[in-house]
Amino acid sequence: MKKYSILFILLLSFLFSNAQDTTKTKLIYNPKKPVVEVEATCGTCMYKMKGDGCHLAIKLNGKNYFVDGTGIDEHGDAHDSEGFCNAISKAKVQGTIVKDRFKVTYFELIKK
Repeated sequence: MKKYSILFILLLSFLFSNAQDTTKTKLIYNPKKPVVEVEATCGTCMYKMKGDGCHLAIKLNGKNYFVDGTGIDEHGDAHDSEGFCNAISKAKVQGTIVKDRFKVTYFELIKK
């Protein structure tokens, strides 16, 4: 019986580990589209946008947009002293605005 219990636990752990979605959309620079320089930061912490938790946002043409296509933690520790939750950074982006959200296809932080 003990043998079957261990086998069952191993099987469950295998199933749960494979159930996680690990696919990421790769952001690719498109030379045919314009690159825009924006401010990038945590929308809820720094721009005081409404939302639950920390989410990447940009300021484009004086308006703030949450970003879809890349996450806040994909560009370093957001809660570091220079992270998105504590500082505003410059970034080069490509993408489009859809329903008051910025759908990013390219995102590159500008080094200070």
